Amino acid sequence: MNEQIQQRAFEISRRYFLGRGAGVGLGAMALGLLESTLRAETEKPKAIGLPDLPHKPPRAKNVIFLTQSGGPSQIELFDDKPGLMKWAGKELPESVRRGQRLTTMTANQKQLIMPSRTKFKRYGESGATLGEWLPYHGEVADELCFIKSMVTDQINHAPAMTKYLTGHQLPGRPSIGAWSSYGLGSENRNLPDYLVLISKMKRPSDQPLYDHYWGSGFLPSRYQGVKLRNAKEPVLYLRDPDGLPRNVRRGMLNGIAELNQMRLEQTGDPEIETRVRQYEMAWRMQSSIPELNDLSDEPESTFELYGPDSRRPGSYAANCVLARRLIERGVRFVQLFHPDWDHHSRLGSWCVARCRDTDQASAALVKDLKQRGLLDETLVIWGGEFGRGVAGQGKWDSPEGGRDHHPRCFTTWLAGGGVKSGMTYGVTDEFSYNVAENPVNVRDLHATVLHLLGIDHERFTFRHQGLDFRLTGVEPSNIIKEILA
Repeated sequence: MNEQIQQRAFEISRRYFLGRGAGVGLGAMALGLLESTLRAETEKPKAIGLPDLPHKPPRAKNVIFLTQSGGPSQIELFDDKPGLMKWAGKELPESVRRGQRLTTMTANQKQLIMPSRTKFKRYGESGATLGEWLPYHGEVADELCFIKSMVTDQINHAPAMTKYLTGHQLPGRPSIGAWSSYGLGSENRNLPDYLVLISKMKRPSDQPLYDHYWGSGFLPSRYQGVKLRNAKEPVLYLRDPDGLPRNVRRGMLNGIAELNQMRLEQTGDPEIETRVRQYEMAWRMQSSIPELNDLSDEPESTFELYGPDSRRPGSYAANCVLARRLIERGVRFVQLFHPDWDHHSRLGSWCVARCRDTDQASAALVKDLKQRGLLDETLVIWGGEFGRGVAGQGKWDSPEGGRDHHPRCFTTWLAGGGVKSGMTYGVTDEFSYNVAENPVNVRDLHATVLHLLGIDHERFTFRHQGLDFRLTGVEPSNIIKEILA
């Protein structure tokens, strides 16, 4: 009885506010909104993006971006340079360094060469070289396409990661996931187009992850990545307040949508439309998010594949499982962030720990997608903002030694989604310091990803402050045609 009285009182006050108080009645707008919601729940969903996209048939429908924040060391993980042993402890030749910028952390020390702390092996029919700290990667080596000649012009974390994800080193541009959401939308009406998962570390992380890494920049904010918290409640404030009946909540949302619609017609502000969509998305996520995070329907084989850490909510391994589940549900762009690859010291323990966090789960994700028939249409990207330098930071021959930031060459790998498998592209010099063949700028990587999604990067623009902006900017950008299947 109390619940009925509460509901009746709410309906009366709401009708007064929206009717006599605001000078309008409950009209066709709220009804139309409700009808569209019901249609979205019953009809077969279609991706809602720009009407002229994709420009051509896409090779990849979805993207999973395994972002390793901090700069993984290509010298220990991917880029085998056995000749460095004869240079151990010797100073890096000036003919190699060429006066290139160093960070303030190593600019005043001698650049003494530190050979790789790992041994390398060749894997699969492709003969890909991988360091011993990535044994599970070796099991999927023939599925991967390694780009060993990545180049950036940023030497510090925040600007380098900002450029790696948005195409520009200064915050304010849309991330690649936001561009994807804007252009293509997704096939899921109950989850955002672009979702972000951040690893819950076993110890406090000192690697900051800024919201603009997955932000929408000057695009309407509805296209920004939605971050799922690595906590009991992945999204805050989704639950209805205690004592508020579900149908009353629905009525309240209809009323708010009506007011927002009137304001939108007056101002034309796209952020008001974003607000309406966010309310509706939150309504639908009340059921979709708990179902997504409930892994009780996963067989034991899933946890065996991804490793024991996949049972720990918020871990990188658990997030890899969630990424696959999101792709199965039609989410367009999923981005995982794993921090603490910034090994300025104790390289032999810190880098090993990050490999232990990510190696098995990254390889398992590729295997899992393939056995489910999803890899051909899902582009998987693994990489960080830059690499590590060949000179040791600190004492090169000490267990405390590490490596400083290095933008002149680093490795990113891709799998599935129209990319050649079992391929290595690009070559570095004998010191893993400069690119010797086939340099790949961050812009080139972005152009290639958009191409695989069916988008011509030169035609994909957004007008802002009188200029037509694009992800790849105004400098020349090339699709890496050699890695396309």
